[in-house]
Amino acid sequence: MGLLGALPETVHQVTYLMGDRGNPASYRTMNGYGSHTFKWVTEDGTAFWVKYHFMSEQGVVNMSEETATKAASEDTDYLLHELFDAIESKNYPSWKVCVQILPYEEGLNYKHDIFDITKVVSHKDYPLIEIGEFTLNRNPDNYFEDVEESAFAPANFVPGIEPSPDKMLQGRLFAYKDAARYRLGANYEQLKVNRPINEVHNYERDGFMSNNAQDGSVDYEPNSFGGPTEDNSARNHGDQLEGKTGNYTAHEPDNFSAAGALYNVLSEDEKQRLVATIASNLGQVEGKHAEEIKVLETRQFYQADPDYGTRVAEALGLDLDDIKQ
Repeated sequence: MGLLGALPETVHQVTYLMGDRGNPASYRTMNGYGSHTFKWVTEDGTAFWVKYHFMSEQGVVNMSEETATKAASEDTDYLLHELFDAIESKNYPSWKVCVQILPYEEGLNYKHDIFDITKVVSHKDYPLIEIGEFTLNRNPDNYFEDVEESAFAPANFVPGIEPSPDKMLQGRLFAYKDAARYRLGANYEQLKVNRPINEVHNYERDGFMSNNAQDGSVDYEPNSFGGPTEDNSARNHGDQLEGKTGNYTAHEPDNFSAAGALYNVLSEDEKQRLVATIASNLGQVEGKHAEEIKVLETRQFYQADPDYGTRVAEALGLDLDDIKQ
């Protein structure tokens, strides 16, 4: 946590991870949150910004640090086995798929940068809208073939869903597919687990470890053999940009309000466990700069909420006047 003391944009994530929510009792009893902002575009070309949320229909249940330590000591893959056993016994877990939808211009002018994955969009400003659900109802028959060889990438879009200017997302559009090529080979999309259920012709052919036999038709455009022609029906809808390129500080001044808001929705028991977990980890910092690191980190908790920082300072035996500076 010493490094995190120099990164104030992490304080919200640290608060989440060090609290009960960072220690789920089961994969079935935890929510999923899309870090990135995506763009939805209607048939008439109207664009919206979208944040995805996956809400457990089993409810959210977490473990104490003591329970988690005991579970890990008995089975290092406890969470994986717990999920497998639940599905095997037909106790199928489900999640509601929800979105926050921001009108295009409102999203660009929101109080926080919606393309910064360290920021959140308040549910009070844009409530969750349920659009569906998904259920896990089958375990892998062959773990290597069904899981280890699977390749996910945020660049796999369908028409109507597009990327946003989110810098991390922009990098992942390329990095995930590149990682899959390195790990599984150039033709990894021909593997059964990565092929679409409904076969489509994607004009990829030959190359190392190709196993998708195709005929001798051309796979390039333009051509004079009745082959493929460009189809712009699923093209991305661009964003109007202006400004000057250069080196700019990316960090927003407000790195603390989201962490403070999260802290204040916790129960008293949850707050006590959060502080105890932080103290037990941050308290292990040793060396010449240990005191400085503890003060720097705790000062961030204080900026998120004075009660939050005060409790951590007291748990670590720090001088509160140093924290308030």
